[in-house]
Amino acid sequence: MRGLRAQAVAARIGEIAPGAARFADQWPTGQDVEILPPVRHALAEIGVRYLFSEDAPTLMPFAAQLFLAREVLVRPSRWVWPHWVPTPARRFRTRQQVAFTDALRPIVRRRRSSGRLGDDMLGQILRPSSRYGLLPEEAVLDTLPGITVATFETPTRAAGWILLHLARYPQAASRVAAEAALLPADPAETTSAHLDSLQYTQAVVREVLRLHPPSWLLTRRATRQTQLADYTVDAGSTVLVCLYTAHRDAREHPEPDRFQPERWLDDSDSSAKPGVFLPFGTGPHGCEGAALAMAMLTLLTAQTARRYRLSEPPGPEPAYQVATFEGLATVGLRLRATSRS
Repeated sequence: MRGLRAQAVAARIGEIAPGAARFADQWPTGQDVEILPPVRHALAEIGVRYLFSEDAPTLMPFAAQLFLAREVLVRPSRWVWPHWVPTPARRFRTRQQVAFTDALRPIVRRRRSSGRLGDDMLGQILRPSSRYGLLPEEAVLDTLPGITVATFETPTRAAGWILLHLARYPQAASRVAAEAALLPADPAETTSAHLDSLQYTQAVVREVLRLHPPSWLLTRRATRQTQLADYTVDAGSTVLVCLYTAHRDAREHPEPDRFQPERWLDDSDSSAKPGVFLPFGTGPHGCEGAALAMAMLTLLTAQTARRYRLSEPPGPEPAYQVATFEGLATVGLRLRATSRS
């Protein structure tokens, strides 16, 4: 999708970096903080601003409600209702989607009537494409709620695991901090070249995504009959792909349960060269926001490690939430930040 391709993301790194720096600046030091809520807020601000630029402040409250509606919808229940039953959670989701599109509609009409479509994601969608031509207004409005939530929902889960690993592996965190020290003092001056220079930081992000893929179970439909080991998969069958086990297959990843970012470095002499890596899926149905998610997570990791040493407070192991088709999350994770300076 235009606006989410790697080249488009690279051109806007200077708009993404300030939000990551702001998250780090606002982390209170010397106290235990439940980390997922502020991470979600920071990534939502980055994602919504990436999509809508100057119109982001108008849409941010509605995006937050969209996320809440998703949370309510996927909460565990002892009942499984047919998709056509209007449960309270489904009605709440519908209300929030309507509220979001009602807020977005005048923005779409204003941009189209003025001819100033903008260079953000919305502007790209409003421009005619060689494949689809000019999208009708309703198609634009139907597409954007899902994209909006996706810019920060899954990255939030990933960021929780990344920050936990920075706390548990201080040597890796110090190496990330050393890389991040070379970033511009003004985050708005960050470019794709700076992002590319964060080689070890990106390796940390990739290794955490391997160990804890935030979306751990994918579904795919077989387009033709095929053979998988001793099983025949008929055309039209739905196949469940467990990324968690694929990423921990010793045939693909030597010492698969070990946190080893070096396996992702091109100049590493590590024998643990990586194999299968599918946190964003693959093929024609792979995540179109992969480049944006990697940029957000890499910059958030770098800016946090640049400023702080993280540690876990004493107490029991954090509770991990596993939702079948939603992901793995470090719900209730608390961390303490100590200034590196």
